[in-house]
Amino acid sequence: MFDHCLYFNTAALSRRLEREWAEAFAPFGLTAPQGFMLRAIIDRPGMLQSELAAELAIARSTTTRALDTLEQKGLLERRRTEGDGREISVYPTAAGTEIKVPLNASAGGAAEKIRKILGKEEFADAVLKIRDVRAALE
Repeated sequence: MFDHCLYFNTAALSRRLEREWAEAFAPFGLTAPQGFMLRAIIDRPGMLQSELAAELAIARSTTTRALDTLEQKGLLERRRTEGDGREISVYPTAAGTEIKVPLNASAGGAAEKIRKILGKEEFADAVLKIRDVRAALE
């Protein structure tokens, strides 16, 4: 019935991918969004909270809630910037940095599982097409 519906197919795909990455990040006590957020923070320490929201394509309020949880887990810290006291920079803690390699490996394993199912080229093409559609709709 909804075979040609962009919304239905992308929502169903999103739910399926959420399960894969939830499983990948579960050993770290993180949800998939928290796992991706922490990976971004580890990769770019000192990133502004507003930049993080833009990078992850989420609302600032969603970013704040996820950062609250990661901070409570002792994986990151927030600091006010010197230039503008209203802006917040985000840094991984030693505990956050310590899990960088296994966290990335776990996320990579989830991607590799799907890459094997789809094939390398189909996987790359799907990511590119989905990214292009997202960009066109923004």
